Amino acid sequence: MKPQIPFDNSYARLPDRFFARTRPTPVAGPQLIHLNRALAMKLGLDPDWLASPEGTEILAGNRIAEGSEPIATAYAGHQFGNFVPQLGDGRALLLGEILDRDGQRRDIQLKGSGPTPFSRRGDGRAALGPVLREYLISEAMAALGIPTTRALAAVATGERVVRETLLPGAVLTRVAASHIRVGTFQFFAARDDIAGLRALADYVLERHYPEASAAEKPYRALLAEVAARQADLVARWLLVGFIHGVMNTDNMSVAGETIDYGPCAFMDAYHPRTVFSSIDQHARYAYGAQPQIALWNLSRLAETLLPLLDTDESRAVTEAEEALGSFGPRFEATFHRGLNRKLGLATMQDGDPVLAGDLLKLMAENQADFTLMFRNLSRACEAAEADEAVRSLFVDPTAYDRWAVRWRQRQAEEPGDAASKAAAMRAVNPAFIPRNHRVEEMIEAAIERADFAPFEDLLAVISRPYDDQPIHARYAEAPKGGGIGYRTFCGT
Repeated sequence: MKPQIPFDNSYARLPDRFFARTRPTPVAGPQLIHLNRALAMKLGLDPDWLASPEGTEILAGNRIAEGSEPIATAYAGHQFGNFVPQLGDGRALLLGEILDRDGQRRDIQLKGSGPTPFSRRGDGRAALGPVLREYLISEAMAALGIPTTRALAAVATGERVVRETLLPGAVLTRVAASHIRVGTFQFFAARDDIAGLRALADYVLERHYPEASAAEKPYRALLAEVAARQADLVARWLLVGFIHGVMNTDNMSVAGETIDYGPCAFMDAYHPRTVFSSIDQHARYAYGAQPQIALWNLSRLAETLLPLLDTDESRAVTEAEEALGSFGPRFEATFHRGLNRKLGLATMQDGDPVLAGDLLKLMAENQADFTLMFRNLSRACEAAEADEAVRSLFVDPTAYDRWAVRWRQRQAEEPGDAASKAAAMRAVNPAFIPRNHRVEEMIEAAIERADFAPFEDLLAVISRPYDDQPIHARYAEAPKGGGIGYRTFCGT
């Protein structure tokens, strides 16, 4: 009989020091909360079987599927700038890998599946709230077109977990291009395990960057490719107002996907120093700091690769610096090109970064809502009478008026009619994001009343972020006070 999940587990064939073989801890009463049927079909899996009692048992960790080789992967990491030589999957298990319908290799991982050798006295479980948050926001990011891990399923465990109080438990099934992090390289570098570093680098080259493996200097090409993907990724975060919240090196995927949705959030009122994470007391991971932190993390990756870049340390440092030198220009190009698209400008001119930068400065000074500003601007592109909806977002509406004169002069230099420009703007300026107050309402309903209707409703809305959905207009509304003072928590 053909296995229901056709696993092919390449990472589990690496040396044993890369992971710990362990099994998930069964839960008392698994109940499927939600199955991502579209993703299941893309993975080549039968959604009806996954939703069955047998499938739910696997998604909860109560049963091991045929071909699965559960492992907890080893990694280290800088957490808020402080290096921890051993972290690892403390509440997650990689069940294995499959090839999706496009032939792409994908990890399938459980989060909240019980303790592992890396749990560090933790219970290895996950509370319902963080599971629903990661499910919702990762799927929102996917719908926005941003590289991300995906949520395949959420399962209630029928058990309570102890945090500040007793909370219902859950298990998330996560799908990723891989779960290899900057911190994975740091794990081997911290042990002077050059053979392990080389094996890991060769594996990443083969799995994620096969073109780089053919380069004259493959490890330098690897570093440059990882840097390019991170530059593009962080630029795309900023273009939708996303704040990761905990950009530790163990939370940066070398595959270029957004990973580990802890105290993450989307901005309401725009300001580059916006921070939501309750543990980021010094604004290390503020919205506007994310590009610099990404480069800092990449520099830590470069340090681990020095022994592979050249036997001479000074030459290796030069190679690393040159590979990372493209990060800034790549980020700036992606970010400014994206801003131009948000402003309805298909071409790039020398003064465009100033035009966009001036708008962002005015938005910060006037506490304008980031998402509503650009979405309403899409309407103003087509009809000047729609300006009022934009002006209403500014404490001083005349600030927008002055800027809009310049914007319309610049738009007049672009080809195409107003309707086509407005349509192009709507395609990159979402009407709907996971508004923080709506996410909190959803979590409260699930925890306090076991009511998952708000989760289902919000998930359906954010799955079509660029569509006007008049019947769901309330989900586009900004919170009172612009969301200032809102705080998120890791929930681990």
